[in-house]
Amino acid sequence: MPSRPFRQVDVFTDQPYYGNPLAVVLDGSGLTDAQMQRFAQWTNLSETTFVLPATEPGADYRLRIFTPGGELPFAGHPTLGSCHAWLAAGGQPRGGETIVQQCGAGLVRIRREGERLAFAAPALKRSAPRPTELAQVASALGLKAAQIVSSQVLDNGPVWFTLLLDDPTTVLRLQPDHVVLKALGHKIGVAALDGAAATPLIARGNREARAFGASAPAPTEAPSLVVRAFAAASGILEDPVTGSLNASLAQWLIADEHIAAPYVATQGACLGRDGMVHIARDAEGQVWVGGHSVVCIAGTVTL
Repeated sequence: MPSRPFRQVDVFTDQPYYGNPLAVVLDGSGLTDAQMQRFAQWTNLSETTFVLPATEPGADYRLRIFTPGGELPFAGHPTLGSCHAWLAAGGQPRGGETIVQQCGAGLVRIRREGERLAFAAPALKRSAPRPTELAQVASALGLKAAQIVSSQVLDNGPVWFTLLLDDPTTVLRLQPDHVVLKALGHKIGVAALDGAAATPLIARGNREARAFGASAPAPTEAPSLVVRAFAAASGILEDPVTGSLNASLAQWLIADEHIAAPYVATQGACLGRDGMVHIARDAEGQVWVGGHSVVCIAGTVTL
């Protein structure tokens, strides 16, 4: 079995051992689907990726993304973390400052924002959940109807059954029944706005204390949105920091004027991960999802 270059990267943080860890096999050539899936089960991380030569014109590389339970067409933290690892290993984008990733959802543009990378959020499909399903999800989360501000089923590759709740404290105190959520078959996203988050990030004071523990790295910008993600249906009870969910949340919440961009979301506080997701919207209306990444393990794997 050949040795292949490998990185383990923490994404949506500039501090090692925070954020969301990602396993990246930098040369996945020749591996079967079963071999990729088996390795993803072995790493036991929320996602493991395999970098391959591009097969579509204009792409810099192709990426396959696996959870312990199956393959994803797109995911946010694997996109940023894999791009960071590819660049750190000497990858050279054809388009200068813009990197183009090929994945199951198509071509994804990634841009440099100083020390951060940001991906262009894929096109979003959304719909209102059925009332019976909403009631089942709310019950599994221990929520009362009055605590739910709004709800949507969001699809940008991964599908998230998503609830906007009344307060960050409600989000942080949730203790879901993961057995029930797994049986329902939905990946669940929950979020709540900071009390003043309907306006841009100006003079937010110290409200990040509501979302960060005392041991967390001090953020440079105060979060406007607190997010959690529950994915028992995919083999992950709670995902530390979720790029695809934050991308679709941003598209929904900005479009419906719940929040204005730019803003910062925080996720992972309940797991001690304290990730920071930077959301921007350009003049053409494209939402960009950004974050830092840091390599924690560099070496080879026999695969």
